[in-house]
Amino acid sequence: MLKTRRYASPTRRAFLQTIGGAVVAPALVPSSVLGAERPAPSERIGLGIIGLGSRGFNLVHSFLREPGVQVVALCDVDSKHYRDRSKNEGQAFGLEPACEMVENYYARGGGPKTAPGAYKDFRALLAHEGVDAVVVATPDHWHALCTLEAVRQGKDIYCEKPVTHLFREGQVVYREVAKRNAVFQTGSQQRSDERFRRAVELVHNGHLGKIRRVEVGLPTGFGKPKGDTAIQEPPGHLDYDFWCGPSVVLPYIPARHHRLWRGHLAYGGGVLMDWIGHHNDIAHWALGMDQSGPTRVEAVGWTYAETDVYNTPENYEILCQYPGGIASSISNTNRLGLKLIGEDGWVYVDRGIIEASDERWTQKSFDPGPVKTYVSENHTTNFIECVKSRQPCVAPAETAHRSITPGHLGYVSDALGRPIEWDPVNERVIDDDEADTLLKTVIYREPWKWEG
Repeated sequence: MLKTRRYASPTRRAFLQTIGGAVVAPALVPSSVLGAERPAPSERIGLGIIGLGSRGFNLVHSFLREPGVQVVALCDVDSKHYRDRSKNEGQAFGLEPACEMVENYYARGGGPKTAPGAYKDFRALLAHEGVDAVVVATPDHWHALCTLEAVRQGKDIYCEKPVTHLFREGQVVYREVAKRNAVFQTGSQQRSDERFRRAVELVHNGHLGKIRRVEVGLPTGFGKPKGDTAIQEPPGHLDYDFWCGPSVVLPYIPARHHRLWRGHLAYGGGVLMDWIGHHNDIAHWALGMDQSGPTRVEAVGWTYAETDVYNTPENYEILCQYPGGIASSISNTNRLGLKLIGEDGWVYVDRGIIEASDERWTQKSFDPGPVKTYVSENHTTNFIECVKSRQPCVAPAETAHRSITPGHLGYVSDALGRPIEWDPVNERVIDDDEADTLLKTVIYREPWKWEG
C-alpha cells in the first residue's frame, strides 16, 4: 500500500518520486440471552475487524450494538498499547484489550464468555470460517491491500477513510468492488448526519441558487514533532515490520507511530488526507460530483515543518475548478467545515453546527423541498442493512475515492510546481505524462505485491 511517494524531505519532486495468530472458534451467543430483537446466530452477519487502535475500538463498540452482527474475529499486530501516551495509563488498545471487550460484552448479555478469533495476520482473519464482512481500521497504507484481499474472498467491507493511501489503489479498489458486487461502506460518517444531509438538500433544491464557490476547511498539519523523537527499538508487543507492511520501514520513533504516523507520506497523507474525506466528501455530494471531480487543481502556499519526523504539509491550499464555473478552496486557512456559496445565499455546516444566510433553512421544521438525498441515520447500521439488502451504502467506494482525488492531485501539483488539468471522466492528467505517472505509481515493499 505504499507508494509512489518518497519518504525523505518534502521537496517538490522528491515527495512523489521516489500475520498469524491461533484460531479460536467462537461459539455464538443465543438470541434469547441478548434480547428478543437479536437475530438467531444463523441469521447474524459474522464480522471481522482489522486494526484495533482508537478508531478501531470505536467501531468495535458500534458494531457490538448492532443486533444483526456477531463480532467473530479480531486482528492487530500490536497486542496491547496505550496509543501515543508515554505512560501506560488510561484506555488500552490492541488485540488483547479488544478481545477482552468483545468477550465481556457478550457475557454481559447472559451468554458464555466466548472469545473471538484473535489474529496478528489479517490473512488468517479472512480465512476464519465465520467471517462474512470485514472492517478495515488500519493506518492508511494498509487500506488497499486488506480491502482487495477481502473483496476477492467474497467479503463485504467497511473501510475507514481515506479509502486508500494512493490514488491508483483507490481506482483498483472501487473497480474491484463493482466487479465482485461487494457491499462497501467508507467511514465518512458525516453522510449519516442530519445537518450535512440538510446542507446537501438545500443545494439540490435550489435555495442557494447557482453555486459559485465552495470553501472546505480542514485542520492545520503537524508543525512540529509530537512526543518523543528518539529512534528506538520497537516495543516487544508490536510487530513493527508487519505494521510497516508494504511501505518502507522507517526507524521506529514514538512521535511517528500511534495516530502520528499520518504525518509521514510513507504511511499517511497528513492532516490533509485525513480530513479531506470528510468535508470535501460533503462538498462533492452537494455538487453532484460523487462520480466525477474537478477539471483543474493547483496547490498553493504549502509549507512544511522543519523536521525529519514528518514530511506532510503544515499549511496548504488546493484550488479547484469544477464544471459550471464553480471554484473551490480546500485549506487549513478556511473555517473548519464546509461553506457552500451560491448566487442567492449560503450554508455552512460542521459537526454539530449548521448556519445559513436564511435562518429558516436551518430549522428542523423547514422542508428543503421535493429533492431528497440518501437517508442514513447511523453509519454502521446503514452498512449492515445494505449487507442484507445488497443495496449501495451511503458512502460507497468510488464516491470515497472521488472525494479525496483533489488531495492526491494537490500533492502532484505541489511536487511539480504547476497546476494540473484533470479529466474526471477518464481520471487522467491532461497533456502532462509526468504528472499522470507520478499520480498513478504504486511501489510495494517485498514480499508484498501490488497487483493493480
